[in-house]
Amino acid sequence: MLVKQVISKNLFFCTPSDSAQTAAATMKTNGVGALPVVSDSVNRKLEGIITDRDLCCGVVATARLAEGTKISELMTRDPITCAPENTLEDCEELMKKHQIRRLPVIDKAGQCIGMIAQADIALHAPPIKVGRILAEISKPKAAQQAWVASA
Repeated sequence: MLVKQVISKNLFFCTPSDSAQTAAATMKTNGVGALPVVSDSVNRKLEGIITDRDLCCGVVATARLAEGTKISELMTRDPITCAPENTLEDCEELMKKHQIRRLPVIDKAGQCIGMIAQADIALHAPPIKVGRILAEISKPKAAQQAWVASA
């Protein structure tokens, strides 16, 4: 199955100049855990991605004011992406390799046209495969493993 057959046509996004508060409100309103960060609402050239974890660690944990913190200060630049012509298996491999749960979908012009999440793949994969995907994505990274081992 191809990515373009699964992604939602409703794209929720933010721009680098938006506030963390605006991004958090967009996530809450639309029930999503990440937003692509695009240049503007017309061109939608992908510039990064912002996740609910980025907002929690970059704003809440550091006691910053959400309305005064710009997305450009928190976002991941040059995120791992996929294309609408990629297969769900391609996305699964990218997610496992990079231990991420969401991928912006960009077209040949670099315009963000959607997002694909681990949940989207899970809805279209056999149950046994879903468990393996989740286990691989959820493995602790090396630094986290060292910290856990020493605790």
